[in-house]
Amino acid sequence: MDLGLKDRVYIVTGATRGLGNAAARELVGDGAKVVVTGREEQRAAEAAAELGENAVGVGVDNADPEAPARLIAAAREHFGGFDGILISVGGPPAGHLAGNTDEQWRAAFDSVFLGAVRLARAAAEELTEGGVIGFVLSASVHEPIPGLTISNGLRPGLAGFAKSIADELGPRGIRVVGLLPSRIDTDRVRELDGLSADPEAARAANEARIPLRRYGTPEEFGRTAAFVLSPAASYLTGIMLPVDGGSRHGF
Repeated sequence: MDLGLKDRVYIVTGATRGLGNAAARELVGDGAKVVVTGREEQRAAEAAAELGENAVGVGVDNADPEAPARLIAAAREHFGGFDGILISVGGPPAGHLAGNTDEQWRAAFDSVFLGAVRLARAAAEELTEGGVIGFVLSASVHEPIPGLTISNGLRPGLAGFAKSIADELGPRGIRVVGLLPSRIDTDRVRELDGLSADPEAARAANEARIPLRRYGTPEEFGRTAAFVLSPAASYLTGIMLPVDGGSRHGF
């Protein structure tokens, strides 16, 4: 099936590694052009170089108030357009109620929540009919993940924001979608498993709770992201789509 991605232009934040990088790879593989971002300019440039001539890297932090304008300008300057954005950001530090500090909460709020709000707001001002705003969230939107108290507090609020703006932007033909990954085999998830006294046992226990009995691959997540961002998914908006091997059984 042709997803209709050829020559469409997307911004993908947090795309030097993990899920953002996987999404960028699939978008480029299907013919799209992407602006990939990371906090470090060199890593962003390296990630773009690996993707080829249809990618450009920009070093920027999602928490930077100037980030939205810089990224949209880069999309227009390098590729002559702007059709959508996938807002992804590295997870906040692990921890529990007593251990997470005010500083950690503030930094995570600025990056995970407020930064995403700014990016979505700027995108909404620039996009026209057929545009799309995507959020990489987490299964914690529905169920808290032990040891990730900050993420558990912020991700559900961002999902609510995404649903709200889906209603606002729908009449303009702009879609808003959320992706809820769970156990995708990335460095981040392996780090979380590593917090256990027995990482291999922790992984086995997690896999036993997944109907498909395995962790997802970054490529599987990336293909899902490419589809929901594409014109082929033109009647999908306001959804929070689990990418979790069936852990929520579609609900």
